[in-house]
Amino acid sequence: MNHLKTGDIINKKRKELGLTQNQLASSLNISFQAVSKWEKGTAYPDIEMLPKLASVLDTTVDALLGYKGMTADYDNRYCTDEYYWGLMPNSICYDIMKLLPPVKPYRVLDIGCGEGKDAVFFAKCGYSVTAFDISQSGIDKAKTLAEHNQVNVHFFKADILDYRPDQEYDIIFSSGVFHLLPETMRKEFCDNLKSHTSNMGINALNVFVQKPFIAPAPDSTGIEEARSLWYSGELFHYYHDWMFHTCTEEIFDCDSGGSPHKHCMDTLIAQNYANVS
Repeated sequence: MNHLKTGDIINKKRKELGLTQNQLASSLNISFQAVSKWEKGTAYPDIEMLPKLASVLDTTVDALLGYKGMTADYDNRYCTDEYYWGLMPNSICYDIMKLLPPVKPYRVLDIGCGEGKDAVFFAKCGYSVTAFDISQSGIDKAKTLAEHNQVNVHFFKADILDYRPDQEYDIIFSSGVFHLLPETMRKEFCDNLKSHTSNMGINALNVFVQKPFIAPAPDSTGIEEARSLWYSGELFHYYHDWMFHTCTEEIFDCDSGGSPHKHCMDTLIAQNYANVS
């Protein structure tokens, strides 16, 4: 993420609203020196500060971070009758079921649920599921899929850059989404997920990893520009204090969007044993 670009955006939005650095700082309960550092590009707002900062500047976190067109790109992917990612659940879903079988309605949060195939699968298996995505087209199709399967899922539209859990979950799941997090937000984002996971709960996540010998995927250019590929092992490091059940890296073929290409992905399924003696 380009700090200077974000600083320029903060500076521009502040001036458009006729605010001084002191006034912006006062509304955020921070020092004007912090605002000055943001605008100079020598510091970056904390992850917890971004939604409030976006609200005060009458904009979005996406806009603050210089992301453009992500919602439209995903809406375009999901606007057809066909399901872009298919209807088969991610293999990680079965791994989760082995660790926490639905002997009771465990609470699941699906981050970046797309058209809802995994969220609906969990609901059909007896879990209590909450799921969100940035694309309204995806959410609409997810709701249709849930109705077709006669299950209840709490679907809503939200941006991963803005949303933070407001309750505890037993399972937090996300696949193919975290590349939309800029590098500066990753650790704090993972820490937030961990703090909203129940004792003995699970986080099941995967991230796209950068490799110099793998060309960028040919999917929508707007999304590709927003990508911030992770480093090998970075995700595992953020969960070093949890028990690992799955910790893998693989390179695989993909033909999403109709063009064959390759990805490298790190996959982690980790369990919270923090309060187990």
